[in-house]
Amino acid sequence: MQKKALRAAALVSLAVALTIPAGAAVATTPSPGLGPKSTTVDSVAVGSAAAETTTSSIRGEARMGYPVDGDDIRVSVDARSTFAQGNKPLQSGGTFRIFHKVEHPGGEPEVYWGDFKVDCLTTGGPTATVTGTLERTSPGHPWRTHLEPHVRMGVSFYVPEGKGGGPARIGLSGASLKKEKKPPLTPCMAPAADSPVVAGGYTLKDRK
Repeated sequence: MQKKALRAAALVSLAVALTIPAGAAVATTPSPGLGPKSTTVDSVAVGSAAAETTTSSIRGEARMGYPVDGDDIRVSVDARSTFAQGNKPLQSGGTFRIFHKVEHPGGEPEVYWGDFKVDCLTTGGPTATVTGTLERTSPGHPWRTHLEPHVRMGVSFYVPEGKGGGPARIGLSGASLKKEKKPPLTPCMAPAADSPVVAGGYTLKDRK
């Protein structure tokens, strides 16, 4: 019963983070894994240009620890930002994907994924936060009916530097259900990275 409850909670929590906008492109077959790498999108301006700038980026893919056997939750990301003064980026761009596979003994697995267009990347030391708006999902995804079009989601990353920093970690935000009518997540906001990485990893470059 506990495993069933946790699995249901996982699907609902990811459903609260992902949806599909009307008319958006959708793949015709579910991805057997993380699928092809999300393509890089044009940078999204969020400020004005400055004479001297620095850049940051995060790239990679990893599996997130989850306490239900047979559930495979992964995050792939390719994001970058340009900064001047302050903590808010002048420009951010890239993509990230949330992938969730549920194994069924003796049957076919359920596979869900959603691709996001990055609208903010912030970094500081071994940490990063990324937000983006949903562009497409796997076919027949239940997220399509639960959330508003172009919903925003936030992902946080902890990428330890050298030995003694503990395991890398990921954090996933949620989004309000349509019926709740709560304010949407704002750009650059994401929760603490509280789930350990159990496979794969990320390369994080702080502002330089």
